[in-house]
Amino acid sequence: MWQELHQELADHGLTVITVALDRSIDDAAPHIKAAGATHPSLVDTEHVVADRYNMVNVPTVVWIDEEGRIVRPNDVHYVSNEYSTLTQFHSRKPIEALRAWVPGQAPAMIDPPPMPVPAQSDQEARATFALAWWLAQNGHSDAAEGWFQRAGELAPHDFTIRRGSMPIRGIDASGPKFFEMITSWRESGHDYYLPLSDTATTPDDYELQPVPQHSIEDIRRLEAERLSRHRS
Repeated sequence: MWQELHQELADHGLTVITVALDRSIDDAAPHIKAAGATHPSLVDTEHVVADRYNMVNVPTVVWIDEEGRIVRPNDVHYVSNEYSTLTQFHSRKPIEALRAWVPGQAPAMIDPPPMPVPAQSDQEARATFALAWWLAQNGHSDAAEGWFQRAGELAPHDFTIRRGSMPIRGIDASGPKFFEMITSWRESGHDYYLPLSDTATTPDDYELQPVPQHSIEDIRRLEAERLSRHRS
């Protein structure tokens, strides 16, 4: 869908830039190919973007105007409803807001909040993650494991660290361990995502634009089939 929006709004000046936080280009390449992306599609193996913009989950979207100003800070934008059953996010409001902002029909956001500022423990967590990643890249996986765990303890809300370390450690980032982590986090009274209020999903979104109902198993199967097609 980001590719479609990139094409649809390009004449109005929109450039979509997607950034995958992954271990390597090879990990992200099948997803980029499956999307048929012609927009800039970057792979950030060192989590630099997450660090600079204080991103703690994916997908996170930042709107930047033609003068380089952040006009809408970190937000959760799903622009496809394929996984809506699982994510509980509907794409209607974010897409409508983007389509209004790009041609100048509406502001990006009225009274936008400031960009989130990382706490000292967040910065320490990212430094710890960087150390663990360096150890893993240099063949010291046993030593890296403890530092990955420590990074998650320092910033338990930062899933670019907690989930992002899973593939490096040989854990399926969409498997049982991930869902155990999310379930525990939510049962502790925390939110997995913190969307901005003006485009947050509400029941009327599903009434105006019904979405297909998929189980987790359905979603895994659809994703596996799509990736298999583009690998062959």
